[in-house]
Amino acid sequence: MVEPKTGSSVRTVVLPKLAVRYLREHRKRQNAERLALGDAWREHCLVFASSVGTPIEPRNVNRRWDELRAKAGLDWLRLHDLRHGCASFLLAQGVPARAIMEVLGHSEIGVTINTYAHGVSVEAPGSSVISRVRAPGTIHLCSLSCGHSHA
Repeated sequence: MVEPKTGSSVRTVVLPKLAVRYLREHRKRQNAERLALGDAWREHCLVFASSVGTPIEPRNVNRRWDELRAKAGLDWLRLHDLRHGCASFLLAQGVPARAIMEVLGHSEIGVTINTYAHGVSVEAPGSSVISRVRAPGTIHLCSLSCGHSHA
């Protein structure tokens, strides 16, 4: 594991309710795997871990991504394009650019707008989409995985 690039890289990320639900379901499956493996499980407090609890090898992530996108007929889609698409979608839905900037971890609003706007209006006063996107509370990702408490 490596330290984050900057101090602001360690942050609370607001997640949609749907994402929180799926992450909780994932935690239940992972806890079952942890129990089934017993002492063979190597705890690293990861939300997404290998089948034995260790960090996932990047080549395995890429291999699985290639399988999924081929199955979906999206051979042109890169993994990083998901980040790009999410940001553009949120902008199109009227989520304030500053909120998207915080989710993406950009230090300057110009980076978010110049990289992701693509002709989408970033001004959407009175939009209620943020209330649908934001979960009612926050959830620390590590608490999803191993239940450890972090400040």
